[in-house]
Amino acid sequence: MFRFTTAGESHGRALVAIVEGLPAGLPVDVEQLNRELWRRQQGYGRGARMKIENDRVEILSGVRHGLTLGSPLALTIENKDWENWNEVMAVEQNELPPEKSRRVKRPRPGHADLAGGLKYDARDLRNVLERASARETAARVACGGLAKQLLAAFGIEILSHVIQLGGIPEKPLELTFEQIKSIAADAPLNCGDEAAQQRMIDAIDQKKSEGDTLGGIFEIAARGVIPGLGSHTSWDAKLDGRRPGDHVDSCRQSGRDWRGRRGQFPARL
Repeated sequence: MFRFTTAGESHGRALVAIVEGLPAGLPVDVEQLNRELWRRQQGYGRGARMKIENDRVEILSGVRHGLTLGSPLALTIENKDWENWNEVMAVEQNELPPEKSRRVKRPRPGHADLAGGLKYDARDLRNVLERASARETAARVACGGLAKQLLAAFGIEILSHVIQLGGIPEKPLELTFEQIKSIAADAPLNCGDEAAQQRMIDAIDQKKSEGDTLGGIFEIAARGVIPGLGSHTSWDAKLDGRRPGDHVDSCRQSGRDWRGRRGQFPARL
């Protein structure tokens, strides 16, 4: 079974991943993995962190002469911003003066800070937010890139695209596989309808000026899927294609409206 686990903090030295379940003899294209990491850093409205990092993956074990060995793969992605945080995120005991410690005492709405702080009795919420960070997804992308290469060996193609953002268009886009495939690599929102994409960008700009966010829907399309892939015998082996209606409806709302809808729950925990 293909599985992976990741380690690493947002401003730590590096992100690390262990990947298991790849058969021996699978060709591994490292540059294709780096292209997947490049794609993660694209898109309209990306944060400033994306300008600092230029992610590239290094395979430490499990591959020899371009082929997998059948053993676990160890991957690492360097955090270039580490040089600005090496004292704050040092592994060794390190007492810093308050003005340099970058302690976080106030939980941020919509993040894991409060829940993690309560669970682990963390007085400095940086211990929570450094792991519960979007930066961790870079390691997941590298692992997913290996999964895509495994599927490609069986003629299975995987694509994705944005079909609605902030209720634009009113009805989510329905495109053929070839139409999705033809979306330009530099499309700012990876959307197949250029007019709708521009309206989405305008909506993002408007909500950003109001200090708000927008929800959206993206679709993953697969072609050439082999019958019998996955299994009903256990939850972690299933391929499930359900579409939760209530959550799809909430994707049309702004972040502020979504939180207000939940009444006494002003933020995701």
